[in-house]
Amino acid sequence: MAPFSKPETVLKQAEGLVSVGQTHAALQSLTEMFSSKRFRSTPLTSLEPIMFRFIELCVDMRKGRTAKEGLMQYKNIAQNTSVASIENVIMKFVQLADAKVREAQEKAAVQSAVDVDDLEASETPESILLGAVSGDQSKDRTDRALVTPWLKFLWESYRTSLETLKNNARLETIYQQIAQQAFKFCLKYERKVEFRRLCETLRLHLANVAKYSHQQHSINLSDPETLQHHLDTRFAQLNTSVELELWQEAFRSVEDVHNLLTLAKKAPRPAMMANYYEKLTKIFLMSGNALFHAAAWGRYYGIVTSIGGKSEEEMKRLAGQVLVSALAVPVGIQGIEPEELKGKNARLTALLGLTRMPSRAGLLQDALARNVLKLSPEPVKHLYNVLEVTFDPLTLCSNVAPLFKNLAEDVLYSSYLPLLQRALLSRLISQLSQVYTTINISNLLALAVPLKEAGLEGAYDAEQVEAYFMGCARRGELNIRVDHKEGTITFADDAFGSADEPVASTSSLVEKSIQPSNAELVRTRLSKVATCLYASLENIEGSSAAVPSKEEQQAQFKGLVAAVEGERKALQLRRALVARRRELLSELSVRKEKEESSKRAEANRKAAEEEAKRVKEELRKREIEKTKREIDEIKAEEAKKYAQTLVDKGILKATEVEKLDTYDTEGLITIQVAQLEKEKKEMNERLRIISKRIDHIERAYRKEERPLLAQDYEEQQKTDRETFVTVQVAHREAAKRGHEEDLAAKARLSRIVGDYEAHRDKILQRKDADYNKKLAAAAKKIEEEKEKRRKAVLKERAEEQARLDKEEEEERKREEEENRREAERLAEEERLQQEEEERAQAAEEEKRKAEEAAAAIRKQRDLERAEAAERQRLQIQREEEALARQKARAEEREREKLAARRAPVAAPTAVRAPAPAAREEGGGVWRRPPPAAAAAPPARSESPAAGAAPQSKFKPGALGGGGGGGWRSRMEAKTTPGSGGNSGANTPRAGSPAPGPPAKKEEQARQDDDGFTTVAKPAVWKPRRGGKA
Repeated sequence: MAPFSKPETVLKQAEGLVSVGQTHAALQSLTEMFSSKRFRSTPLTSLEPIMFRFIELCVDMRKGRTAKEGLMQYKNIAQNTSVASIENVIMKFVQLADAKVREAQEKAAVQSAVDVDDLEASETPESILLGAVSGDQSKDRTDRALVTPWLKFLWESYRTSLETLKNNARLETIYQQIAQQAFKFCLKYERKVEFRRLCETLRLHLANVAKYSHQQHSINLSDPETLQHHLDTRFAQLNTSVELELWQEAFRSVEDVHNLLTLAKKAPRPAMMANYYEKLTKIFLMSGNALFHAAAWGRYYGIVTSIGGKSEEEMKRLAGQVLVSALAVPVGIQGIEPEELKGKNARLTALLGLTRMPSRAGLLQDALARNVLKLSPEPVKHLYNVLEVTFDPLTLCSNVAPLFKNLAEDVLYSSYLPLLQRALLSRLISQLSQVYTTINISNLLALAVPLKEAGLEGAYDAEQVEAYFMGCARRGELNIRVDHKEGTITFADDAFGSADEPVASTSSLVEKSIQPSNAELVRTRLSKVATCLYASLENIEGSSAAVPSKEEQQAQFKGLVAAVEGERKALQLRRALVARRRELLSELSVRKEKEESSKRAEANRKAAEEEAKRVKEELRKREIEKTKREIDEIKAEEAKKYAQTLVDKGILKATEVEKLDTYDTEGLITIQVAQLEKEKKEMNERLRIISKRIDHIERAYRKEERPLLAQDYEEQQKTDRETFVTVQVAHREAAKRGHEEDLAAKARLSRIVGDYEAHRDKILQRKDADYNKKLAAAAKKIEEEKEKRRKAVLKERAEEQARLDKEEEEERKREEEENRREAERLAEEERLQQEEEERAQAAEEEKRKAEEAAAAIRKQRDLERAEAAERQRLQIQREEEALARQKARAEEREREKLAARRAPVAAPTAVRAPAPAAREEGGGVWRRPPPAAAAAPPARSESPAAGAAPQSKFKPGALGGGGGGGWRSRMEAKTTPGSGGNSGANTPRAGSPAPGPPAKKEEQARQDDDGFTTVAKPAVWKPRRGGKA
């Protein structure tokens, strides 16, 4: 692929190629730009001129496929940003193609296309051969050669434009414009085959709308504007098909319009529907369906009368057409199966927008209700009176014949004559069946003769009339029996037949009979008798009844007023009920609508989810298929290139490559190897045959020349001898003659030898002087150049030396700088290493100190744990001693109480001081203890004042002589003979112990202060230990 160039450059290059006549190369350069990946990122302002030039070249060269590819690429780029640009390019493409057609027509001097059946059909070898050998060298062949190719290209341009613009909501307007222009093209050049293809293409595009609804910019037919565009196009299609008289295509167009109308949420414009029904009238008229033709006229007349805008004359002619079309519907008996009613007729009824199938009586009744009979022309009124009002079967045809002749002169009614003749014959046979039971065929045919005698175009003769009656009888439209042996027609009139007989005419209503049949008389006899008897009774009772009095009339009037009032109240009540029911129904409908809407929303959501899943799955499948397709395309492209190389090398032929269905590289290699082997074998075989042939020829030559060699040798010797003699003689003569000429020339030139030598010397002297001058100048120049070269070399050497010195200096500086940096680096490394070692030593020192601190802490904790254990042990021991002392005191108190109870009451005796220290402190004075001293417990000693000597706590052992410490001291005092206490007598207890010496107190305090501390408890007295408060 060529490198991407700017759009302006590509356009200039293409213009340059076009200017030199290389349009193919210019188109190729523009086409290559479209295949570039950067083409999508090019701004549209630069691409639009390129597209215009590209379209012009494609049109000039009739490259429709290339134009289609370029338009597709441009549409994909510009559809999201500039729709107007796409419209301009498409319109330019179509206008250029149309201009080429007009130009070709002007050259050929024709205004319409030549008679070519199919523009898309290519020329066959047979057609080319016929055109070459035919003697038709007239203007038609010239027109075919000039106009037809451009006409084909114009048709191809329309198809290309529609394919480019299809199924895109943003391009819908230009799509409809191109479609309508294509309709005009088909109508202008009367291209019926192309019109059918165009209609099929539009139907296919419309059918694909739902298929591609999930894509971006998809068509939404629920949009009123979009639907209106499609309706306008379909109506243009309908009008074109009617003008081209393609009635089947017109009927399909009607179905297309009907399908679009069913999708419309609002009613279409009345003018559009009037056009729709008008075209339906033409279609049904051409198909011979008189019933639906009349129904279409009725619908058309209803719309025209509602919108107005018609003159009185136009309405008169239109009313005449409506009435004539209704009268043209045949009258007879029709027996159509329900399945058929649900088929074709139901389909036609739906196209007309009717709820049920139309009928002849209904159409006439509707026409009369719209005052059609009054507006109709006089001949049409007379025709209606003869066919529908009067009953005269014997003169029916003679009365109608002048009217038919009058209607035949009018273009509007002339097309109805065949239908009117059939309706007249059906009316004739229907009226005859009401009068006669049997009639001769000749008489019946005689009644229809006036139609033939009137000279009407297409009038039925006797055979056609009989064939018509026989056809109606065969189809069941007429209940008759034909007897050709007797030549009579019998009208079947079974008086006691089934009442469920087929109805008359093409309607579902019974035609009003002028004279009732036997079956009708029998069927309605009882009802007529009942009606007659009721009327008789009314007459009899009415004549014999007395006239009521005034009071009775007033009473009846009051009763009537009351009844009216009751009916009015009942009506009001019923209205209220109806209104309430209507409200309830509306609420119920609203509720149902909400439920349905919620259900629809849920269904839509589920459908959307499923659609999203499906789309996702399809995208995945498409990606896989695309990848596979790209791989296959790459393989096929490589195989094609390889096949082309084989063709270029001559290994394969182009025809053999074209015959290949698939391109496979391995298969091509196999074919190449086989071909090379085949060629090698063929070459060897040819060489073998050639060598053998040459060998045989050479042998034959030698065999034939062997007898002739001696004779040839003798002749050759003789010839050589003669030739040698001749050559020697000629050579001697030539040498002799040349010598003589040279001597003459020497004698002639010897006269100018002196002048020649003088002139030569002069020239040589001049040449020598010039040479010496040039030699001196050259030597001088050489010296100058040498000097310049010497200076230049010296300068270069000096510069080189300076440069080398400078480089050496720079090298030296660079080495010094590197050495300095290396020294700094080494010093820095040493410093860092020293710092690292110091940090390691500091870390080790800190670690050692931390370990020592941890060891000291562990040792301190061990000591603390040991001390705590010792304190705990001492505390436990003291608690045990305290418990023992408490128990001993309790026992002593018990003993004292027992002793007090047993001893007689005596005068108080003086208490002896237990210790000399007490006496010394008390100054030797004896004092009586208080009366309650013996019974009251010892009072708790107060805390000493500040500065006072600390007092020892009260101890039970203090009453003894020694002031010992515990129960062991007391036990020892008791067991010791010389102790101060009397063990045998109950010695009274002193009020308080006498304080001892200070030294003993301090010593005793140190003994008591052993680290044991008791926790104070409420309401529990314990002696304080230690000397301090």
